[in-house]
Amino acid sequence: MSRMVECVVLKRKAEGLESVPHPGELGQRIYENVSREGWQQWLQRLAMIINENGLSTADPASIELIESHMRGFFFGEGNMGGTPDGYRAPGSPR
Repeated sequence: MSRMVECVVLKRKAEGLESVPHPGELGQRIYENVSREGWQQWLQRLAMIINENGLSTADPASIELIESHMRGFFFGEGNMGGTPDGYRAPGSPR
C-alpha cells in the first residue's frame, strides 16, 4: 500500500512521495507533508521561477532563492512561492 500524507498543497490526504525530494531538513519536511500531486504542482511552479528569473540550479545563490520559494509554496513561509512577477501564461493577452 502506498504511503499517504496530509498534503499541505492539496489540503487533503493523498499518496506521498517515494523518497525525500531535496537534501536536508527542507527535503524531509516536504517528504512528510507533500503528496506526489502536490510535488508535481511545485515542479510546474519551479519551471516558471527558474525561467522568469534566469536561475541556474548549478549556482548556490540560485539554490538559496529556489529554497525560499519552496518554503513559501509549501509552507507559507516568507513572501515567495507565488507566481513570478510579470509572468503571463502562454496565450494570455499582453
